[in-house]
Amino acid sequence: MYIKEFDVRWSDLDANRHMANSAYQNFMSHTRMAFLIENGFGQREMHKFNIGPVIFTEQIFYFREIHQGTPIKVSCEVTGMSEDGSLFSFRHQFYDEKGNNLARGLMMGAWMNLKERKITPLDQELYELIKNFPRSKDFKTLTKMDTRKHGEFPEDLED
Repeated sequence: MYIKEFDVRWSDLDANRHMANSAYQNFMSHTRMAFLIENGFGQREMHKFNIGPVIFTEQIFYFREIHQGTPIKVSCEVTGMSEDGSLFSFRHQFYDEKGNNLARGLMMGAWMNLKERKITPLDQELYELIKNFPRSKDFKTLTKMDTRKHGEFPEDLED
């Protein structure tokens, strides 16, 4: 499992003086990108193939408060990927210095072609790289149906 360490800063807090929701998302994103970069899939590769990540869902489950000055560890596991590599999902765990699980984040997203602005399968070179990433024990092959498993669909305003 990939783990990145952080210090909780004043700017990571909310009005209740504990870590803000947006800080959890920022730490998860930072950890995820560090994981990708350290596995050879960074901005250079995204630029080369004109792709970028897009997030469909992100859920955070809070178990214990996190306060300023607290060192934390954030893990990153690949929990799913589609057969063509276009879809992906990750799980993040937040731990304190004693190893207590403070929160869990789950996310699902896809790779988007930045010119066409559409979801795209990974180029074979990137697919070969990403298919060998370490996977969680509960890894799942994702399909388009998984992107709608929460039953949420757009509802346009009526004029």
